Formats: sequence, C-alpha cells, structure tokens
Amino acid sequence: MPIIGHLQLPGNSLSLHGRHFVDSFGRVCLPRGVNISGSSKMPINHNASKFPLGHEEVTFVGRPFALEDAPEHFARLRRWGLTFTRVLVTWEALEHDGPGLHDQAYLEYLFQFLSLMSQFGLCAIVSMHQDVWSRYSGGSGAPAWTLEAVGFDLSKLEETGAAYLGGVKVPGEERERGVWPTGYQKLASSTMWTCFWAGDIFAPKLRVQLKNGEQVGIQAFLQKAFLGSFDVLVRKLRDVDAVIGFEIMNEPHQGYINLPSLHSFDYHTELHFHDAPSALQSFALGAGHPTSVAHYTRSWPLPTRCSHYILRNAAGTSVWRPGGPTGGRCIWEMHGVWGWDVKKKGPIVLREHYFNKHPDSGKEIDWYIDFWVHQNTSGGKILFVEGIPNEFCPPSWTPERRPKNLVFAPHWYDLHTLFGKALGRVSFSVQALSRGAFPLSALYWGVRGLRKNYELQIRTLVEAGYQSLGEVPVIIGECGVPMDLNKEDAFRTGDFSWHERMMDAMIRALERNLIGFTLWTYNPENHDISGDFWNGENFSWFSQSRARRRQSSDLTPNVSLAQTEVSLDEGARLLSAVVRPYPAKVAGIPLSFDYETRTGCFKFRYATPNPSAPPSRTEGMPSISEPPIHSHCEIRCRETEIFVPSSLTRGRRMIIEGVDLKNYKYDEGRQTLFVLHDDSTPGRIHTVHVSFDSPVQAASAFSISTVLLGYVPALIALLVAAVTYHFLL
Repeated sequence: MPIIGHLQLPGNSLSLHGRHFVDSFGRVCLPRGVNISGSSKMPINHNASKFPLGHEEVTFVGRPFALEDAPEHFARLRRWGLTFTRVLVTWEALEHDGPGLHDQAYLEYLFQFLSLMSQFGLCAIVSMHQDVWSRYSGGSGAPAWTLEAVGFDLSKLEETGAAYLGGVKVPGEERERGVWPTGYQKLASSTMWTCFWAGDIFAPKLRVQLKNGEQVGIQAFLQKAFLGSFDVLVRKLRDVDAVIGFEIMNEPHQGYINLPSLHSFDYHTELHFHDAPSALQSFALGAGHPTSVAHYTRSWPLPTRCSHYILRNAAGTSVWRPGGPTGGRCIWEMHGVWGWDVKKKGPIVLREHYFNKHPDSGKEIDWYIDFWVHQNTSGGKILFVEGIPNEFCPPSWTPERRPKNLVFAPHWYDLHTLFGKALGRVSFSVQALSRGAFPLSALYWGVRGLRKNYELQIRTLVEAGYQSLGEVPVIIGECGVPMDLNKEDAFRTGDFSWHERMMDAMIRALERNLIGFTLWTYNPENHDISGDFWNGENFSWFSQSRARRRQSSDLTPNVSLAQTEVSLDEGARLLSAVVRPYPAKVAGIPLSFDYETRTGCFKFRYATPNPSAPPSRTEGMPSISEPPIHSHCEIRCRETEIFVPSSLTRGRRMIIEGVDLKNYKYDEGRQTLFVLHDDSTPGRIHTVHVSFDSPVQAASAFSISTVLLGYVPALIALLVAAVTYHFLL
C-alpha cells in the first residue's frame, strides 16, 4: 500500500499497550479524527408525509455519502489531518424490514465504503449508533418493529406524549431546538430501554411470538436481534483493512432502571425542557388519560424553569395497540407498577421502588453491574465502549467485567453552550455544578478562562477513566461546536470568530490532555439553516452547499486529491482551529503538547521508555501529567512523525529547535515533519519546538476578547450574585 497519508493506520497495525494506541513499530499514536456522519441517522429516502409509518420501505444505502463522492471526502479529511474516523451505523439501517432480515445491499455498501479508506491513509471505528432508542421515539437507532413488539402504536406516539417526533419527522424544520434529549425520559424510549436491558426482571409477562409459534420474553427477543445485527456487521467488516474496531452502542441509557421515584426525574441529571412529565404521568398519558404536565422553558440562572402546566392527550388516546402483546394495556399497569384511581380520577403509584429492586428478591439493582456488561463481540478487533452520557467511568468496570481489548470512549460537550446555543465572555462548567461545586468556582472569564474550563473538565473525565480502569486507552468519541451559536449571526455576517474560539479551546484542551478524539461531525449534507437535518442539530463545519460543485473530471488522483490541494477546503469553516499540528506517531511516551493558534507555534515533549524506572508516584491515582514510562512495548522505529499542515508552512519559514538539522525533514506533500533523536538513553526527555518567522494570524479576537469592557464586571457580579443566591437557598 503506498504511503500517501501522514497517519497511515491500516486496521491490523494498531494495538493497545497500557493507556496508548501503538503502531506495528511500537510507536505511540495519538488518533485525531471525525464522526462520519450525522446524516447516517436518517434513511436516504425519508418520507415526512408517511413518518412514522412506511418504515418497511427505508434504505440507508448512500449514507453517509455516495461511493463516487467518497474519494473527494476522504482526501479532504486526510488533508486536514483527520484520519481517524468514527463511522455511524444504525440498527435500523441493518434490519429495518423485520427480525433477522438484514439489508445486504447496505452491508455491501458499507464494505465498499470502508474499503476505500485505506487508500487515503484513513482508518475507522464502526459505531452502532443510537439516540433516544430509535427514530420512532424521536432519535435514531432501532427499527420501528422493536417498538411494535412491545405493543406501541406508532401512529399514536406523539399525540400521547410517548415520544417527541418533531425533530425527525421534518428534518431541518425543528422549531424549538434542544427538545430531543428529553425523549430519554418519555414513555416510549424509557420503556424500550427497560425492556431491552431487564425485560426478564421488570416485564416478565410480556412475551413475543416468533414465526415458528414459540414465545420468548421481550428481553431475549430484543437482545438476540440486536446482537445478531451487530454480529452480521462485524463479520462483514472485520477483515476490511481500515477497520480497527467496533463500538457496540452509542450513548446507552438505562431507561427506568434505578429511577429513584416515579413522581419525578432528577433535575440535575436529566434535562427538563418543553413537556417534562414524570414516569407516572407518562404512564397515564400513554394509557389514554388526559394529564396536566409541567412545561419548562429556558431560564437564568438555572438552564430551565417550569413556566406553566399544560393538558396533554386531551382526546384520551391510548398508545397501546389493542391487538398487541399487552392487549391494549399499559405494560407497567399490567405489571402492577401503577393504577388508575377511579374516585380521585388520577394515577397512583402501587410499587414506588419497582425499578430499583428486583421485584421478586428485593435485591438492589445496579444498571452498570447487572446489565451493562460487555462481551468480546468485536471479532478480535478493538472494542470501544462508553457509559451513560455525562457520567464518569463506572468503577464497576473491573477486569472480569470487560474484554481485554477495551478502549474507554466517552463523549464530552460544553453542555451549557450546547443547550443555550450561545457563547459569551463567561463560560460555565456544568460538570462541576452538577456535582455540587460552589457556583463561583464553576465560572470562567474570557478566552483564557474558556480554555482552562475545558481543559479541566476533560482532564477530570479522562483521569476518572484511568482511575476506574487503570492503564486503559481513553479517546473522546464525540465533541463538537454548534454552528448555530449566538442566534445564528455567523450565517448572516460570515464571522465565525466565536465558533473558532470555542473549537480552539476544546481541541487545545484535548491536546494538553494528550487524548485522541473524533470530532462531531463531518456532514456534507449540512446546510446553514437546516443544519444536519436531524433534530435541529447543526455541528458540521463543512457543508457541500457552501462548496463549489466539483466535476468528476477534476478528480484526478495525483492532482485534485493531493494533500496540498487548496480547493478541497472550499465549503469549510473554522479550519484555523480544526487543522493544526499534532504528533501522529511518537517514538516514545508523550509528555506534553502545546499549540497556539495565533502564532502557529507548538512545543512537544516525549520520553524514551525506561524499563528500570520506578513506578510513577501517582501509581493508583493515574495522572495525565505523569504518564508511566517504565512499562512500554519495544519501540523498533526511532522516527517520530508530526503532522504539520501545509497551510501553516506556505510562505513562512519553519524554525525547528531541539533537533539537529540533519535529523529532521519536512515533507510538504505529506504534511509531515519527520524527527529523529540520536540519544535513545532510557528515560531521556526529548523536546521539539516549532515556530515560524511570521505569525499565522494578526492580533485578533482571541486576544481582544480577553479584555473585558468596563461595564462587564458589574454585570458579571450581578449574575454571580444571582447564581450564588439561588444555590444557597
């Protein structure tokens, strides 16, 4: 295979050693890439006029993009240094027609799509993706027939409040953005997750009749189908050279399992926005009882507040199919969890702690220990796993409960900015606030504070992973910046400086924590106003609608798809923050990396492994700043490769310090700085310092924004006082 990318990581060349990915020469690799793509959540022939019906007709062939367009997209990602991809696949895409009926055309499309990647020096994680269980419960993932198997009437889901479908029915026309995550607490999603993980325990009366007449429990039915689809996927793709591993489930959720009370959800852990019915109210609504529920709107100082109550399902429609497996009854009423009080004309709880304890034994239930147990289902490849979104790695993931080839792949977003769709001169750590931090300690000022905020949040998340798992690799599977920040002003003005600040702060935090990542998202279908065409999301910093439409005759392999082809950048935003130097393959243990966007300068330190060195003094309390250097596999190549984009070097003289002139070479065609240190003494620390004879950017908003205007401190003081007063009440 010709070497045409700086980070050529064919599927069988990466392995795990301690907290690191290593190549076939034992060099430490720092993966950097992107999710492909948000468009994969929706079928290519989605029909809004039929949805949620007509699910038997869908096809995902061509998602995330057509095979004939793939070379251009792969060349673009390679040019930007984003060579580690997370490819999204949904269960619905694999098995939409019915249990056991796998879409062979789609599987073949995936095979060809991924087979093209290695020609461009790209590799892939294949992720079974879901949000809120399914498109038919307001997200993406599972096929429609899974909800029908539990007894739901798809045509009644929205009017009964069992699901919010507004953001997937007509993609790109989402009116109230940010509602879709509340679907996790709605009846349809919560019920499906509970049945999937623990139907044998909590819904034993629900049986599914198979085609051969046999009846099985709902848990066995759903899990067998899901794992069967995952197995089909792995078998089809495991020998593709570019595929290094699989992720069995994106952002899993526990449903009602471990829910403390049927009367309310925890405000600090579950998003309250728009309609926020309790579990009990959802049961009543789904059973056909008109119910008044709390309606939440955005607010300050807390993200949302209950603005009023609103009567839902006034028509008294039931979401439970009369001819379904529950006989038209609510599944949880059928199991004696709740009932309808005829005299009081309202729902009543009959078993308050039903989802916290085993209904028969009374034993305490723990979702992570009892249900989210990983099997080695990745066909010998690396298995990427994550826990519940926004939670730290659970300490229960002990070695006997996880496969040996595990990588912890949590997601991280600035939740305050993500939900409010606004970024200003003050930033907040929702991570700290949700864990009881004093409000003043969770506020950060200016760009410098934004950087510190993100670096600390990501460091806390990563070190918690090391603390729970030991020396196991951690990679951030999703992180990103919404393009529709600050009332979408950038779409009108063309000024994306706020987005650049946020993207720079986020990637800088990842770099300083020495963590690989896949950004959310590269979606060519993105449009400024319609976003990513799913639930109002708008994250892609590339949009085909902004790019010049290239003719097929332009796509000659040696010219148009070269790494130095500037026209590949057309249609992109935020490239000054996204496309940046980084150590791709290191002949040693990375110790620190620091890059400044404005100047283009960076400093990288790494150490030669030292088998005789004593364990770090942080042993037992793993640290990013003090990685172990005493235990590493043999490094059979002394050459370190650093990606340095040609956009930085053109027209500027690169000044390299810390390396003898004879021991480095920059190949602009491959955008790679090759560095060789002569001294390979165990424990030796090497430094590479790169600068340029002229800055990349003139004095810009990055520096100006740190200067707070005279009226701002007073306003901040008032806001801080309001926050403090609220939390101290």
